Amino acid sequence: MITLHAFGSVHPVTHGLTRDLRVQWALEEMGLPYTVRGWDHTGGETAGPEFSALSPFHQIPILTDGDLVLSESAAILIYLAETSGKLIPSDPQARAHVIQWTLAALSTVEGPIQPLKLMDMGAMGEPGDVRAFLTGWTRRVLDGVNRRLEGRDWIAAEEFTIADLLLASVLRQLRHTDLMDGYPNVKAFYDRAMARPAWKRTLDLYAERLGADRSKIE
Repeated sequence: MITLHAFGSVHPVTHGLTRDLRVQWALEEMGLPYTVRGWDHTGGETAGPEFSALSPFHQIPILTDGDLVLSESAAILIYLAETSGKLIPSDPQARAHVIQWTLAALSTVEGPIQPLKLMDMGAMGEPGDVRAFLTGWTRRVLDGVNRRLEGRDWIAAEEFTIADLLLASVLRQLRHTDLMDGYPNVKAFYDRAMARPAWKRTLDLYAERLGADRSKIE
């Protein structure tokens, strides 16, 4: 049985932003049976020896499947897609494009977006000129994504794949900004992804697990 090791409690400021959402969304999209083991982050449980044995960096999410223990959200999604045959095409070249865009979502695209999000949350002190730099960098990657999406519904293949799931999860960090407004293909892609029933189910399950206000994490 697959077990998703996820947050059972975490500081409210990060509600709706944690990466266990990405893996649970994939599990819901794929229709795979799984259980969730919630860890008390606020109580320090993820810093203890039991969790340390699972995660080299004391980070969530972790996936266990039999003897397999796997960390890093992209690696987990690739494993789930490869073993289930879902959210990934069968053609080798098409699969290569999905993996390309899966990695691009978490490296090229998220590169400027994550520190920009942390800065706007006040986690990096006074912004100064750094925010302008990160905003410009974000606009450059959004321009590339916008060009890729011209005439396309999804980023890597004709159907929704793990690459779309991760890219939408990354773009979600911009949802309270106006940065997507100048990129109509990006905005339409994001809205399509967020409208998927499996994403709605994931948010419901996440809010229930953390005791969070569903309306505040959408």
